[in-house]
Amino acid sequence: MLRRLLLPFALGLATLFAASAAQAATAARTPHVKASLVAADASVQPGKPITLALRLQHDPHWHTYWQNPGTGLPTELKWDLPPGWQAGPIQWPAPILLKDKSGNVVGNGYEGDTLLPLTLTAPADAKPGPVELKVAAEWLECEAICVPGSAKLTFPLTVGPDAPKPDATWGGKIRSTVAGLPRTDANWKVTAARDGKNATLTVTPAGAGPTHKPQGLHFFNTDTVIAYDQPQTVTPDGRGGFVLTLKLSDEAPADAKALIGVLTSTNGWHAQGTLRGLAVDTPFSGPLATLAPTSGGTSSAQQTSAAAGTAAAAAGPATSLLTMLGLAFVGGLILNLMPCVFPVIGIKILGFVNQAGHERAKVIAHGLIFTVGVLLSFWVLAGLLTVLGGGRGWGYQLQIPGFVFSVAIVMLVFAMSLSGVFEFGLSATAVGGNLQMKSGYAGTFFTGILATVVATPCSAPFLATALGATLSLAPVEKFAVFTAIGLGLSTPYLLLSMFPAAVKILPRPGAWMETFKQLMAFPLYATVAYLVWVLAGQTSDEGFRGVLFGLVLVAMAVWIYGRWTAPGASAGRARFGVGGLIAVGAFGLWLGWPQQMEANAQRAPGAVPEIVWQPWSPEAVAKLRDEGRIVYVDFTARWCATCQTNKKLVFSSSDVLRTFDEKKIVTLRADWTNQDSRITAELAKYQRAAVPFNLIWIPGKADPVLLPEVLTPGIVLDALKQNAPGALVTAR
Repeated sequence: MLRRLLLPFALGLATLFAASAAQAATAARTPHVKASLVAADASVQPGKPITLALRLQHDPHWHTYWQNPGTGLPTELKWDLPPGWQAGPIQWPAPILLKDKSGNVVGNGYEGDTLLPLTLTAPADAKPGPVELKVAAEWLECEAICVPGSAKLTFPLTVGPDAPKPDATWGGKIRSTVAGLPRTDANWKVTAARDGKNATLTVTPAGAGPTHKPQGLHFFNTDTVIAYDQPQTVTPDGRGGFVLTLKLSDEAPADAKALIGVLTSTNGWHAQGTLRGLAVDTPFSGPLATLAPTSGGTSSAQQTSAAAGTAAAAAGPATSLLTMLGLAFVGGLILNLMPCVFPVIGIKILGFVNQAGHERAKVIAHGLIFTVGVLLSFWVLAGLLTVLGGGRGWGYQLQIPGFVFSVAIVMLVFAMSLSGVFEFGLSATAVGGNLQMKSGYAGTFFTGILATVVATPCSAPFLATALGATLSLAPVEKFAVFTAIGLGLSTPYLLLSMFPAAVKILPRPGAWMETFKQLMAFPLYATVAYLVWVLAGQTSDEGFRGVLFGLVLVAMAVWIYGRWTAPGASAGRARFGVGGLIAVGAFGLWLGWPQQMEANAQRAPGAVPEIVWQPWSPEAVAKLRDEGRIVYVDFTARWCATCQTNKKLVFSSSDVLRTFDEKKIVTLRADWTNQDSRITAELAKYQRAAVPFNLIWIPGKADPVLLPEVLTPGIVLDALKQNAPGALVTAR
């Protein structure tokens, strides 16, 4: 009896706990998006569903992506649920067209404050009481650059026998979002047709039709049939409906049977402005119809047009692959001009002749075996790229700061080698020469393998391009491209083994080869510059400064190696060069390695918070002072070394961070990197003409507390203690 009386009381407490905990349910903040879980109801009954939503709060001008992103990646959820619980897929709201600053379409997705709803179902035997739901969310957040975002979120929920009550904050908003999800509507009839390069989507009123007239129509395709970034033409059909002319994408399957997606209207499909997206799932009815359909069969002209379009669509990818194979073959030929390879072409061919005793058939056999060795080496490289590529393509990897920094280091080292700072590949050449002198086909086979190894250090401008092009290809296409490169590299050897007398017509090695090698360094330096630009958008100001100095130290390490291990260097001198390379290079890697910008779970109790800087303006200061807030203003500039040192010293202090966090001190940054007349005038008010300059506005005081140029945590905390004693928390 007592248990029966206490059970409702316990469930009530659990519900109250869950409701309050739900307000503080785990949220995560990446550089430009805040993610959290919210629920439509305060509890759930056993065996019943509940609607949750992933809330994504985007910074201004930043976006994430829809289920068909166009470019980018769609948001994904990976649930870790208690036994018996089931999670449905994301129910995608109607997207918007995403554009860059130049107005170019970059994809389909969401901006602002977005809810992505889904349904979770509790098991029928779920026990009453609290339960914790866990999910790992992943998305891609983009503006001019893209950054992978992720968060591990938890959500406390109560299982109870009674019908759940709507969540006071989110119940109405989530239900409104679900009610507005794209769906079909009995008032509108949708049909589709396709031709060689275009499709039409016709929307006509059903029956008497609605009086509401949708505007600003745009079709979002859920697969790859329609080109997401091409203009869409909308024309009236003369009967109160519309005809959209859509361009087929290059990836559109020739046998696509239906047009599937969402047709959006800026003023909705209902008179109240609701139902922004009309769900479309309609089969293609045949060749493209005219705006005024006529009876009868398809004309011969239409059939010819459709056949030509289908042939073009089918020929497109093949033509592109053939072009890539041709370029790859030419790139392989060019590798033979590199200083690591060219001087030994004639020597290797003469070695073939000597080993075969001048018998033509045996000379050709050596050339073929050499070619097999080269091809096997490139196939191994293609296999490694297939395994390590992960199917995501080059673009996604360039959104990982650590990967970008690593590629920049490799490109910088190769460029410095081509510029003559140090020689890379000489030992491999020597080994190749030793194996070359071995008799038999085995020596020839390994010579082919080592020819690839020797060529690789000198071939970065070409192999880097091949790497970028092939990471997004299918495995068969990837192997075809690397086969073409290998054939290009081995073709001169094969031809000269058939016609050894032609060795005499080869240009003589000379100074031109060193000039050519050094010229090839500049494409690599340009690649490093591009990668550094990418990193500038993926790291904080302090992190980017570390990247730049890290690259400088790596360059210095390579210079030490080249300077102290040059040909003729003593053993001790060479050991110093290798030691300097390892020590200085390791320090450069440690200093420059960018911190992965990942979302963190809700801050654990006692964890040190972080400072979030807001832009300074006189209006912002006045508003915050009216609210009774303590305001800390930092007048700074990127070119001011003392400014950066001050921030590093002061805001790496846990005492300072806890004080600012617990007392809700607002931090404003007045960035004077570029000329700003308002900042100049503000500095002049305090008889200052330079930065750093820091001040603190205390509530109730007319004038701010001015801080010295060089700061320490103690100086800042003492200023707060003396001028606002209640603002200082005891150090822990």
